[in-house]
Amino acid sequence: MEFNVKKLASDAGVFFSRAMQFTEEKLGQAEKTELDAHFENLLARADCTKNWTEKILRQTEVLLQPNPSARVEEFLYEKLDRKVPSRVTNGELLAQYMTEAANDFGPGTPYGKTLIKVGETQRRLGAAEREFIHSASINFLTPLRNFLEGDWRTISKERRILQNRRLDLDACKARLKKAKAAEAKAALWSDEVEKAEHELRLTQTEFDRQAEVTRLLLEGISSTHVNHLRCLHEFVESQTNYYAQCYQFMLDLQKQLGSSKGEIFSGTFVGNADSTSPAPSSPAVAAATLPAVPTIPVVPTIVGVPNTVAEGVLNPNEVKPPASGTRKARVLYDYEAADSTELALLADEMITVYSLPGMDPDWLIGERGNQKGKVPVTYLELLS
Repeated sequence: MEFNVKKLASDAGVFFSRAMQFTEEKLGQAEKTELDAHFENLLARADCTKNWTEKILRQTEVLLQPNPSARVEEFLYEKLDRKVPSRVTNGELLAQYMTEAANDFGPGTPYGKTLIKVGETQRRLGAAEREFIHSASINFLTPLRNFLEGDWRTISKERRILQNRRLDLDACKARLKKAKAAEAKAALWSDEVEKAEHELRLTQTEFDRQAEVTRLLLEGISSTHVNHLRCLHEFVESQTNYYAQCYQFMLDLQKQLGSSKGEIFSGTFVGNADSTSPAPSSPAVAAATLPAVPTIPVVPTIVGVPNTVAEGVLNPNEVKPPASGTRKARVLYDYEAADSTELALLADEMITVYSLPGMDPDWLIGERGNQKGKVPVTYLELLS
């Protein structure tokens, strides 16, 4: 019991000392230990990464699930560590309504047949949307959440500890300064000076140790950027495949509707075979009678993947730098070459880069001494 009382009293004293130091710093009445410029840059970069990751995460969630109530429901299921129930997509729900309407109007009528065809396409679109949402959630949203809920929480915790260590250090400096000022007036304060110097050495050691721990965590933000870059590529690939599927589904539907347009104007619309009224001119029917658009082959292009169709197979030994247009570049992150046509990179090294006609804009030719090969632009900082 006595030990707990002493510990509480000690904790209260430390808290009061930190509060006093913080208040005096805000009022300009106390000195503050400043971190070096590199450390401050690491802090600013970490804060920037956290803020933009939050914004990108939230807006991607809105893109994948526009319904705010559904997003809240999914959030609650995640926090309760329960599986989110499967939800029918809007396309699948529309397909269900169209199929039921066709059965009521008559599946053998032109309108009923068209409803069934369009409904089937909407079902396929809904299934493709479900697959895209699932892929994007796993490959893109989950890594972003893991950073915010894991790495960033650890960084924030260590930063708070560092702030407390810094307040303790500056409070000890202030006490030592007061003790030396009092010692100059009376020799009776010599013990206080010795005690203050001892406390200062201890707090300086703790501060330096905590600063190193925090620095290592902040420097890990570079690895976070590389990981998020890989996840972004996977997100773009999923989105490209999704839109390519949707485009193909709609082309198939348009061909089906174009082949059946004669039936709509053959006098059998909605079972009225003997009707002499003019052909319907509603927007829906007009859209169904448009001639099919020629199929345009879709070649998905993924960011960061070289366009080997346009470039062909690059032989680095045959590449010659242009007479003008070369630039210096600083490497931002380590990069491991995928094959012999690429150049491996090390963070912070300087290389010469240039582009060749027909190259993918996401890649450049890089040279380091006698070595040369393709390098990704996203890993470079181009210098003027």
